[in-house]
Amino acid sequence: MTTTTQIEDVWALLEQLTDPEIPVISLRELGILREVRESAGGLEVVITPTYSGCPAMEQIEADVRSLLAEQGISAKVITRLSPAWTTDWMTDEGKEKLRQYGIAPPVHKVSDVAAMKFMPRITEREAEVVPCPQCGSQQTVESAHFGSTACKALYRCLDCRETFDYFKPY
Repeated sequence: MTTTTQIEDVWALLEQLTDPEIPVISLRELGILREVRESAGGLEVVITPTYSGCPAMEQIEADVRSLLAEQGISAKVITRLSPAWTTDWMTDEGKEKLRQYGIAPPVHKVSDVAAMKFMPRITEREAEVVPCPQCGSQQTVESAHFGSTACKALYRCLDCRETFDYFKPY
């Protein structure tokens, strides 16, 4: 039987795991690490990808298994697709780490907009202000709706002329 203290210890261990694509942010801060729980078969760690085709999920699962195995902890890693990950699950600390790393965090919460939103019209995208993580300017434009990964868009600052990724809110 697993105790609350053991589950808290596992959470603390997992805190050191960072996203393979963005090494400055932990899986917890990004909202990928959802739950550590006891089940009939022992411990389970629940993870949710940022989107269903996220190529980093195999590495994340392997990192979780490896870290726990190093500590002699046996746990099953469960990938949960529902509810779908949302940028609302990112911590404020994580969003600040993204900004400092040069990736603009989401500018609003998904829960503050419509429950389901498809690709916005160009006029809607142009109206969204995404501050530049380099200089702070709000004079930015979307260059491409997909950036270095599908969960990010590529933006360009009109003041400092730097390009940067923007973590799309969804």
